[in-house]
Order: sequence, then C-alpha cells, then structure tokens
Amino acid sequence: MRKIAFCLSLSILMLALCASARAADRILTTSDGVRLHIIDLGPTQPQPSRAAPVLVFVPGWTMPGWIFQPQIDAFSRTNRVVVLDPRGQGSSDVPDQGYTYARRGEDVADLINALAPARVVLIGWSLGVLDSLAYIHTHGDVRLAGLVLIDNSVGEDPPPAPPRRPYHKVPPQTHAQFMAGFVRSMFHRPVPEPYLQRLTQAALRTPERAASQLLSYAVPRSYWKEAVYAATCPVFYIVRPAFAGQAGNLAAHHPQAETMVIPDLGHALFVDDPARFNTALRDFLARRVTP
Repeated sequence: MRKIAFCLSLSILMLALCASARAADRILTTSDGVRLHIIDLGPTQPQPSRAAPVLVFVPGWTMPGWIFQPQIDAFSRTNRVVVLDPRGQGSSDVPDQGYTYARRGEDVADLINALAPARVVLIGWSLGVLDSLAYIHTHGDVRLAGLVLIDNSVGEDPPPAPPRRPYHKVPPQTHAQFMAGFVRSMFHRPVPEPYLQRLTQAALRTPERAASQLLSYAVPRSYWKEAVYAATCPVFYIVRPAFAGQAGNLAAHHPQAETMVIPDLGHALFVDDPARFNTALRDFLARRVTP
C-alpha cells in the first residue's frame, strides 16, 4: 500500500510539474495577427496578496525574454511574472512588418489588455523602455500600478552621447560578428561562454533589416519625455552613470519618480548583479506599489 501511495503521489507531482511547465509558455495573438510568445509564471489563484500586481517585463533590442531569468526566479514566488518576447525576438513570430515604436507600443497594449483586470507594473529595459513609453504615450497609464525603466534615455536632458560605432556603420563586420560583439558588450562582469553563445544565437533570430529598423524610431526625443511625464503612477528609473544626468533631472521634476544610478555594471545590469537589482526592485514595489 505504501508503494502504491508513493507511486500515486509521484504521479500527481509529475502531473503538477507538467501543468506548471505548460503554463509557463503562452501565445498572445496581437491585434494585427502576430503570435507573440510570453513566459507566464507565478501565483494566480489565490493571490498571496490581493494587492500583488502582475510584473510585465519587456526586453531590449533583439533580446529574448529569458534574459530576465534571475528576475523570473526571484519574483514569481510572490507575483505573477509575465515576460514578453517582442515581435521578431525570442520565440515570437518574425513578421515582415511592425518594427516601429507605434506597433511595438500596441503589442505591449495587447498584452496588458489580455491581463485585465489585473494591476500591472510595466518593466522595460533598453529598447523596452521606448516600447513601454510608446504604450503610455498612446494609452496612458490607467492600467499601471507602477513603471520601471532600465538603462535607456527617457528624453530628458542631457541627451546621450552618440554611439562610437553606429549600427549602420559597422562594415566590414558581418551582421553576425556585430551581434556577437554587441552581446558581449552588455556585461561588465564575467559571463559563461555558453550563455553568451546562446544569447547571441537568440539575438540573430531578429533579421538584420528588422534590427536596423528597431534602432530608427523616427520621433523627437521630446516624444519619450512627454510619455514619462504623463505617467501618474510611481516611476522607478534605474540606470548606469551614462544616464545619471537624466536621472537627476527626472527625480527633480517628476513628482512620482525616483531614480537609482548603479556604477560598475554593464547594460544588462540585472544579469550582471541580479541580487542588487532585485533588492532595489523589491524595495520599490514594497514602498511605492504595494505598501
């Protein structure tokens, strides 16, 4: 009997694990018919706290959503965590069109609408900052419990310095060589070689033409500034020293914003030092979003 009971318990456990694995990967079909992959983990029913918001992560240029794995692991214990693979990235469809700020903002809107009526903390990194601000510029922040913007310009002064080697001026490098160098440049601390190779292969899934379009959002810097200042929810702007001037101005002039400048980390600072980043984000959520 004990052996039967053990086997039955093991079967139930395996079924639960399989159900959890299936629940982790979902497909969202956008309003223009593109299938976007999302990672969806964490408590749903019952919520550990009725006030616990859904944390929605939007990755940067050509990056897959799984780059946020340290945050998925840390926060899915207490919050529902939803991570978007934007169009042309990760495991999402790679359509011929839609690589504009307006369409990418609508993709974020489609995801947030699908999560209704849950309260959402929108967390954008790098190009995901602009995609998040494009969403706010069009739809406002009525669905947001908070906004977290990681290491990109938000249109404040001073403007960022131009890149030393703009993407469209990299020959004689091939696209693959450029992307391999870009991936390595995102980290200040040592990263295992297999991880870098896997991330580079994921980045190369975005076609070269689409990658170029994503770096050419044709709007003035004031567009992003208008969006961030339109946010009435709590805002957390966490950046490296390159954006310290913008962080200072945002904290001084935006009544709902607080900022944090983290030195000695790479662009993917939440991977370089996940413990420090996660502690800062958890503190912001506890103080400003779910006090």
